[in-house]
Amino acid sequence: MGAGMLLLAFTACAGQQEDVGFGGQPPAPEPAAPVQPKPEQERTPVPENLIKATTQSGSTTPRVWTQDGGSAVVTNGQEGGCSKVHAEVAEQNDQQVKVVLVNETPDPPGICTMDLRYPPVAVQLDEPLGQRTVVLDEREVKVPR
Repeated sequence: MGAGMLLLAFTACAGQQEDVGFGGQPPAPEPAAPVQPKPEQERTPVPENLIKATTQSGSTTPRVWTQDGGSAVVTNGQEGGCSKVHAEVAEQNDQQVKVVLVNETPDPPGICTMDLRYPPVAVQLDEPLGQRTVVLDEREVKVPR
C-alpha cells in the first residue's frame, strides 16, 4: 500500500508545469514554423525600385516577391553541393526590411557535387511589406558535419 501511494504521488506531480521561482523567466515560446514559398504564380513581384542587394552575384536586380497579402517576402537563394540556404529577417522598420540569405556549408568539408541550385526561400514579416524597401544581404556559416 505504501509503494502504491508513493507511485500515485509521483505521477500526480509529473504533469505540473515547473515553477520558475521569484524573478525567473518562463520558457521562451517556440519559434514560428518557417514560411513555405508558394508557387511563383501565387506571388506578387516587388518592384525593382524597392529592392536593394548589398552583395550581388550578377549585375541584375534579384527577383523578390510577396505572398500572403504582403506578410511574407520570397526570393531565390543560391546553394550548391553540400551547402543549404535559408532566409532570416535581420531588421524591420518603417522604411525597409533586411533579409539575410544564410548559406550553411558543412565543416569539415566532404565530397560534394559540383552543382548550383536556386531554391525559393521565404520569411514572415511582422506586418505587410507595403512600400518598404527589401534589402538583401548574404552570410556564410560553417555547420558541423
